[in-house]
Amino acid sequence: MKLTPGKLKGLKAVSNDHGVIAAAAMDQRGSLQKSLAKEKGSAVSDEMMEEFKSLVTEVLTPHASAILLDPEWGLPASKRRAKNAGLLLAYEKTGYDKTGPGRLPDLLDLWSARRLKEAGADCVKILLYYTPYDPKDVNEKKHAWVERIGDECRANDIPYFLEFVGYEEGADEKGLEYAKKKPHIVTESMREFSKPRYGVDVLKVEVPVNMKFVEGTKSFGGEKAYNKKEAIDLFHKAASVATKPFIYLSAGVSNAEFSETLELAGESGVKFNGVLCGRATWKEGIPIYAKQGAAAFRKWLETEGVKNINNVNGKLKAATSWHSIYEVEPVMV
Repeated sequence: MKLTPGKLKGLKAVSNDHGVIAAAAMDQRGSLQKSLAKEKGSAVSDEMMEEFKSLVTEVLTPHASAILLDPEWGLPASKRRAKNAGLLLAYEKTGYDKTGPGRLPDLLDLWSARRLKEAGADCVKILLYYTPYDPKDVNEKKHAWVERIGDECRANDIPYFLEFVGYEEGADEKGLEYAKKKPHIVTESMREFSKPRYGVDVLKVEVPVNMKFVEGTKSFGGEKAYNKKEAIDLFHKAASVATKPFIYLSAGVSNAEFSETLELAGESGVKFNGVLCGRATWKEGIPIYAKQGAAAFRKWLETEGVKNINNVNGKLKAATSWHSIYEVEPVMV
């Protein structure tokens, strides 16, 4: 597979010299507002949202290959990223449609792939709630939606990152029963969206296991869904169906848990191409910003936040370059 010039340029802009994506994520909107408001005990202004995102961007991007932001509150932050860091912009509305079944997605009203590119995006990112267990008519709607955005990104020659998050209506998605279904949900989602018809350039995926249920790990919580060997096999099974580069998302777990997850991915030898890691880096700073303000939060980011991102970066020695997938000549460093 070869990339068009615009897609190649965009993908290189968000990767390090070795063709690994070591990106930070700061496109949280509804969930971030709720968390800040809960800690602050009052409503959160637009200015606070912009300031929080700007501080994270300014302090952490010197240690990242890129930052993922949203065009609603993240554009001021995008101007404060380090020179080495590329920019991904989110195209979907926060959350999902709650009026019917299937967690259907929607796009931001005032944006298009063209407009995101004009705003400085090197790549476009979409989030989709997806499960192969949903009724066919629900998934057909989602497939058509993903195709439409793929065509829009092709027309504007900009890379397309698709993030899919598994779910099950009415289930405890942090519980044991869902943990047993998760490997199948992740694997089948990776298989589906690797298909050329969607035009996705990079898959942003969950790891196929819930580490809290992997017996023999530090993250293990006491209930077993899989042992370590089974977990490694599940990493392989999911990776084997992907024909596009894929990167892992941190899915809101702690820094220690995400670091151990990447260690396990490394141990399994799967050819993942990097990470897009958000809350595992800066989540613990939310109460500090809400209660003590910007200066205290900056100080926290410069110490704990940087330590967190470097923890993750250290585990990326196990990641492999996407260059060979897209037949790019490696850069001599």
